[in-house]
Amino acid sequence: MNKFSKWLKSSASDFVLFALILVLANIACRKAFLRFDLTSQGSYSISEASRSTVRTLTEPLSVKVFFSDNLPAPYNATSQYVKDILVEYKGAANKNFSYQFFNMNKPENQKIAQGYGLRQVQIQQVKNSEVGFKQVWMGLAITYGDSIEVIDGITSDSGFEYNLTTKISKMISQSDTLAGLGPDEKITVTLYASEELKQFRIAGYDEISMQVGSAFNKVNLKNLNRLTFVSKNPLDDEIQEAADLYGLQLFKWQNKNGSEGKGAFGLVIGYGENFRTVPLSIQRSIFGYGIAGIQNLESTLSDSLESLLSKSTQIGYLTEHGEASLTDENGEEINFKKIISDMYDFKELKLTEEDIPSNLNTIVINGAKTEISKEELYKLDQFIMKGGNVMIFADPFRVDQAGYYQQPAYAPINSGLNTLLEAYGAKLESNYVFDEECYVYQQQGYGNMKMYWAPMLQKKQVSQKNVITKNLGYVIFLQPGTITLDAEKAGKNVKATVLAKTSPKSWVETTNFQISPQMQPPYDKTREKSENIAVLLEGKFKSAFEKNPAEEEPDGTSELSTTTHLSQGTRAGKIFIANTAYITSNQLINDSGNEPIAMFVRNAVDYMNGNNDLCTMRTKGLTLNTLSNTATLFAVIVKYFNQFGLAVLVAIAGFIVWRCRIIRRRSIHIKYNPNDERDSETAKSLKKDGE
Repeated sequence: MNKFSKWLKSSASDFVLFALILVLANIACRKAFLRFDLTSQGSYSISEASRSTVRTLTEPLSVKVFFSDNLPAPYNATSQYVKDILVEYKGAANKNFSYQFFNMNKPENQKIAQGYGLRQVQIQQVKNSEVGFKQVWMGLAITYGDSIEVIDGITSDSGFEYNLTTKISKMISQSDTLAGLGPDEKITVTLYASEELKQFRIAGYDEISMQVGSAFNKVNLKNLNRLTFVSKNPLDDEIQEAADLYGLQLFKWQNKNGSEGKGAFGLVIGYGENFRTVPLSIQRSIFGYGIAGIQNLESTLSDSLESLLSKSTQIGYLTEHGEASLTDENGEEINFKKIISDMYDFKELKLTEEDIPSNLNTIVINGAKTEISKEELYKLDQFIMKGGNVMIFADPFRVDQAGYYQQPAYAPINSGLNTLLEAYGAKLESNYVFDEECYVYQQQGYGNMKMYWAPMLQKKQVSQKNVITKNLGYVIFLQPGTITLDAEKAGKNVKATVLAKTSPKSWVETTNFQISPQMQPPYDKTREKSENIAVLLEGKFKSAFEKNPAEEEPDGTSELSTTTHLSQGTRAGKIFIANTAYITSNQLINDSGNEPIAMFVRNAVDYMNGNNDLCTMRTKGLTLNTLSNTATLFAVIVKYFNQFGLAVLVAIAGFIVWRCRIIRRRSIHIKYNPNDERDSETAKSLKKDGE
């Protein structure tokens, strides 16, 4: 016991206890740790929408991650980001969420990845001062029940959380819908292919039923085997009916006996009265007829199934006034509709014939060219008074092209929307805004050409307080006009936010202008100033009408009079205004929707429908995620503490230890050898310090 007591007082026991404390502290920290995300966008944490999605999982959901090791920069940062964000998902989810990382150096794991449909990605790397290319794995697969979704080619962290959360949400919704089908209920995939079309030697037509069947089997396997496949040769009396109902390709030809031949071709997926036409068609090229869409049939069939089963929010789309069509010249959906189709569905509205349905929360007015009647405007006004939301994409001018070699003419558009907007505190001006800070393209033989009519808005020119634009680094508009705000008319109950404005080097033109690369900025620089081109109004609005224009004046013969007119908003509504409809066109929005202007438009749609969290998720990583972007004092303090504070603390600790050692040595010297005269000056100093 005496030896043990001596050991406890020795330096060896101190070292053992210190090591034991370190081990226990590490074990505790593995189970309980803290993470702080100090980036302005919350880029390294997940939003509440993601948390609620994985918090309520009713079946096991697994994320299988296939990333190669030793990725070069910047792809190694993407790999680390995926690991970190999955930790966040795991921390927020219930026990049904799990993830697994696979070692891609093992051939068996590569086969697993290929089985999920993942492919290697070619990336660029610099090694030994040489630029080369490398094939790597950068994807993941999500399994939920029998459903499988993949995210491949994850070369950037931009939009990763949004993609993952929306994929999970779709799988949950689709799985629940499929599980809710009765035992005898099936989703039918029908191939309409007329036998008579074989005589035209269409490439791949003889094998089309087998190829569609192969894609169908893969999709069916992922969806609880609740699909059934039918290959149908439509009869003569069915051809026209099927073509009209489903929008199938209709073919007509002259037979050798002089009679008219008819045929139809197309692929339809349907359930009950709902259906989707799968993009599969016969097209002609210089090599003859062939079938387009067969290469990606499995993915397009899956997308069509998702669209069929999704519970999309309906959005009203005003028509009858020259608004932009929802289909292009080839009959395909415009990209604006495509990029929102995962959550929203447009319902065309004819307010001359119908009232606004009660299930609509938002209405879009996209590029109206003719005047909207007072009766229609009144319906919109009362919709807003009841808390409805309206999105307006307006064009200042109608462009009339008289001939190919003639300059177009620009005629101001009077849609009547200012009747409403001026009462709400905003006005659409009939002008074009040109900007020296604009998109520049390179034309062969001419060099860099400035498109002054396509302003390029930088981060400081879009609102940093609203989630629609907060994380956007830049946005390109096309042929915008000015929006004037009047706070006095809007009233104290309405909040106005300028979402986008041009640079101080912009100017406006109202008459006698031509849009051309040869145009020049004005010599008079006093004409240049920043202009509002997209704004948001929120609050309880005052009605633009004193009464319902359709109501008749009382004739005095009746004792009772009644009205349904609301002069003041009963609930808060939202009005989004952009004085250009070109930002919804295929000129600016591509089919993938990954351009900043596409994200701006999609964010606006989400915001108007109350899905604010989706705006933040979609735009994470579009701007630099540095602490310098964060305006909070706490973040600035933490930043400089990490840079300089730790070094200062170490220096202070070292100084304290050094002084303590000197004092300890002096105390020992004075106590045990006060009369040491070998160094009289030192002895005197030690004695003096000791006193």
